[in-house]
Amino acid sequence: MDEQDQLILDSLGRFLEREVKPHVMALEHDDIYPAEIVERMKELGLFGATISAEYGGLGLSTSTYAKICETVSTVWMSLAGIFNSHLIMAAAVERFGTEEQKAQFLPRFATGELRGGLALTEPDCGTDLQAIRTTARRDGNQDYVVNGTKTWISNGIYGQIFALLVKTDPAAEPRHRGMSLFLAEKGPGFTVSRKLEKLGYKGIDSAELIFSDYHVAADRLIGGAEGRGLQHALGGLELGRINVAARGVGVAQAALDEAIRYSQQRKTFGKPICEHQAIQLKLGEMATQVRAARLLVEDAARIYDRGERCDMEAGMAKLFASETAATVSLEAMRIHGGYGYSKEFIVERLYRDAPLLLIGEGTNELQRIIIARQLIARNPV
Repeated sequence: MDEQDQLILDSLGRFLEREVKPHVMALEHDDIYPAEIVERMKELGLFGATISAEYGGLGLSTSTYAKICETVSTVWMSLAGIFNSHLIMAAAVERFGTEEQKAQFLPRFATGELRGGLALTEPDCGTDLQAIRTTARRDGNQDYVVNGTKTWISNGIYGQIFALLVKTDPAAEPRHRGMSLFLAEKGPGFTVSRKLEKLGYKGIDSAELIFSDYHVAADRLIGGAEGRGLQHALGGLELGRINVAARGVGVAQAALDEAIRYSQQRKTFGKPICEHQAIQLKLGEMATQVRAARLLVEDAARIYDRGERCDMEAGMAKLFASETAATVSLEAMRIHGGYGYSKEFIVERLYRDAPLLLIGEGTNELQRIIIARQLIARNPV
């Protein structure tokens, strides 16, 4: 990591300590969107973290970006979700968009003036994206007309634009050849039907979006050609899975830190519980898992930065780090005993946040399948 990247991380750390940490408990428990914090995130350049400098972004490497996601998630994981979905959308435009699309949208994405995310998941499909039902049909030469519903869309309420996955040819075989990805801005025919209540991951707005005869111009088709939408979406999910993995490391590290601190303060049978072997066994296992997860994230990020295919490595990082977050947050709660179940302690929130990571950006069951298929493909007999 060069000096400039380290300065960015140092500035981020000060921001989190002074302007986020004192407010997390109240915002999260009441599920309040952190509007003021988001404005400061714009000023810090987080919405342009991975966008190239030529378009006004910070142009950070994925390795540095993963460190940012981890650092943010040690304080409040929801904030990482607010800029992650946005940056996956931006990555799809930068990697696959036309020159006109890049020039028109990336500078506005980088400043956070225009924010949004991915609109992939539907009520009847998540992991199997080829089963989506939202359609976009030509209306003359200039527009497509979109009809359908998307759900669990991050930034759905406060975002303005989304990378929208649709079927432009529902009869195509194989199915992915009939799928396309559009940049869809809110307007007539595009409505937010409701905010979705969640176990954890609060503060960030998760919503259901409805498209009813929504018109989107043909020049908003990412890449300018139909039938490539699934590949564009999945390409962005590599970055998303590295982000989710980094979030897992952050949540797990926070849980470990809380457990270490509490185990030195709490006494039973005349001594701090950190001196009991049963607690030491837990702490040793937790610390090892966190370190292993961090190394897997760093490995995947390096490969992504080299421009190489990394769906297996990103899948490994996402699988292990998210499982680590779930395991370590539970163990931290057990170390805290009854206090771990109290909303007055941080571990209660970490315990509720962690399960999302097992599901988001592709379930861990899917990650295992991706890993296995890549192992076979890379090691033919």
